[in-house]
Amino acid sequence: MAFSPQTPKDRARAELVRAIEALGYPGEFGEVLAGELGGEKSMQRMTAYLRQAHPTSPEQIVDEMLAIVEQRQRWAQQHASQHANDAITAFYNRPRED
Repeated sequence: MAFSPQTPKDRARAELVRAIEALGYPGEFGEVLAGELGGEKSMQRMTAYLRQAHPTSPEQIVDEMLAIVEQRQRWAQQHASQHANDAITAFYNRPRED
């Protein structure tokens, strides 16, 4: 009986590894990619890329992985900046006693 991943993140990792293996690369390469990508949605994006683009070299795969990681970091930074901006706006707009 085969192991069935339990969490959505585990399933995304398993799908990524299968997609890498389908391209002829070792599963360990997929595991490394999954570790670098970190999140479920990032792994799903990488899997979709692998299945649609059929990259022909490990360098192409790693370049896409780095682009996904960079976009995720940019999003997180933007989200943190928005949160800080919201907090300072709330501070400036707070009711004051004259």
